Amino acid sequence: MNNPWSGFSYIATNLARFIRPDEITFSGVNSTLPMLACLLAKQAYDWDFVYINVAGGVDPRPSHVPLSSSDPVLAEHSASIFANEDFYDLCTRGRMDLTFLGAAQIDGEGCANNSVIGNWHEPKVRLPGGGGGAVMLPTARRACTWRTEHSRRTLVPKLDFRTSWGGFHGVVTPIAVFVKRDGRLALQSWHPEASLEEVQQRTGFEFDAHGAHPTAPPTERERRALAELDPDGQFERDAAIRLR
Repeated sequence: MNNPWSGFSYIATNLARFIRPDEITFSGVNSTLPMLACLLAKQAYDWDFVYINVAGGVDPRPSHVPLSSSDPVLAEHSASIFANEDFYDLCTRGRMDLTFLGAAQIDGEGCANNSVIGNWHEPKVRLPGGGGGAVMLPTARRACTWRTEHSRRTLVPKLDFRTSWGGFHGVVTPIAVFVKRDGRLALQSWHPEASLEEVQQRTGFEFDAHGAHPTAPPTERERRALAELDPDGQFERDAAIRLR
């Protein structure tokens, strides 16, 4: 196969690539892909980092990979157990290096909408709101998010509602990786089966693409780690991620 990336492996692996050595990294509720990314990084990279998850686990060694990123199995063999207030405390004290948080809409500054689609007073869809993300996004040193589709309805020129101030430092979709540069999201790389033109056409906000290039393929260790985490392909089937 000429292209080793599926949409699923592209998102999980490129989220893992945002993790840095010796950092404290957090994955939250309904965050299966970041959970897999953190577990992948533990297996695929020679350096270590502290992995905290919303189940309370700190560097856990789970007996199996659960379907839910909130499953108590993610606290098995943990160095310690964290409560929600501990996550927020780390952030507000400037100790949380990287947090993975979800978003329904993302604008060119990397800000998030998790509140409503449409007018606040007469919304088309009422979303769950900011929750802990409203605290963590502006206070973590870096925050990253992901979307399982790449479209103008999710990557928008203007949010219907700004739930969280601060802005994401990284965004991964099935066809692109964005990073924060000079206060705005800039394109870092694109899926080899896509193109710069396709990313531009499917993105609602304008972005700088200077220096962007096709994404480097997964290493053998990254591929092997993801295969071990999802041996029967259940996570990939459940994600149902399509490039187009």
